[in-house]
Amino acid sequence: MSIGLLAVLLALLVLAQGSLFRRCALKRLTYQRDFSARAVFAGDTVELVEVIRNRKLLPLPWLRVESRMSNALVFGGTQTDADEASTVSGNPGFAYHQSAFTMGAYTQVTRRHKVTAAKRGVYAARTVSLTCGDLFGTAAAQRQMDVGAELIVYPCPLDEKALQLPSSRFQGELAVRRWIASDPFVVNGIRPYQPGDQRRDVHWAATARTGSLQVKAHGHTADPNLLVVLNVQLHDSQWANLMEYEQAGIETAISYAAALCLHALHAGIRTGFAANAPIVEQGGPTVLMPRGGAGRDRELLEALARLRIIRVRAIHTFLDDFSGATGLDIVVLSAYTNRLLEERVKALRRAGNSVTVYWPGGEAGT
Repeated sequence: MSIGLLAVLLALLVLAQGSLFRRCALKRLTYQRDFSARAVFAGDTVELVEVIRNRKLLPLPWLRVESRMSNALVFGGTQTDADEASTVSGNPGFAYHQSAFTMGAYTQVTRRHKVTAAKRGVYAARTVSLTCGDLFGTAAAQRQMDVGAELIVYPCPLDEKALQLPSSRFQGELAVRRWIASDPFVVNGIRPYQPGDQRRDVHWAATARTGSLQVKAHGHTADPNLLVVLNVQLHDSQWANLMEYEQAGIETAISYAAALCLHALHAGIRTGFAANAPIVEQGGPTVLMPRGGAGRDRELLEALARLRIIRVRAIHTFLDDFSGATGLDIVVLSAYTNRLLEERVKALRRAGNSVTVYWPGGEAGT
């Protein structure tokens, strides 16, 4: 056989195997990715688990897996059951993760990455690019996949010792005057009948003894409903987005709100959260009115995780939405006060609510 004919046969062989890999390399190749937990607190470590299966007779001489994720997800060590080369490169706001390895026929590779959630938010790790090629590097096939992986990172709540608001306001069975509904099980004494008193409250023995109609005087107990309202403006002229270096104070306030909500819920208090910022792109203000029950802590934490630091309403106009409320304990977390805000606070108090304006690290003014 001449050298020329051998060269032609080798060229044809290279072309044939290249064509084979282009057509078949990605067939019956599956990829799955998910986090080991749906939600974690900022600073916690979670596993990102990837499973790649080659369900065919054709081996893959090389396979490259590439993905882009937020750099708020900090990669640590990786455990794998195959030889591979991994690299992580950075770009402003994102990190690019790339792995390359070989796969035999009917094999599976599982990779477990240690990932630390450095910052509150919701992070998608959905898109992945798979590229594989032939023995000689003459042909490659590529596919992009959406695997739907998402990690919710709750704000790390501040220590309860950092909560400066008087905890006695939210302790449950507190004797206070302002609550409208009296407690039928708390009797403070006997008093003369007044128009509007219930027949069931008549104290017949005292009535017979005094000769005039007497009724039981019920005490009042606290039935608190805590509403934490966050103002994402640092000053009254600020609009829309804050610069990244300006967001640190708001992030601290979000962590404070998380701690306050969890503290109240653990004390059995119905709790809500509101903010003049959205939780979705181009959404309106966030409002979750006070409620208790199972899963309420996760609901509030997820809202705080998804909160975008973008002002959509001025805080004083946002408080107008609660003008019809009564019997609420409202904590307004605001970096500033002004005349318009103070007017709304006074109106809410006149309606029968208690209102405290506060900013973590110091009073905001009222």
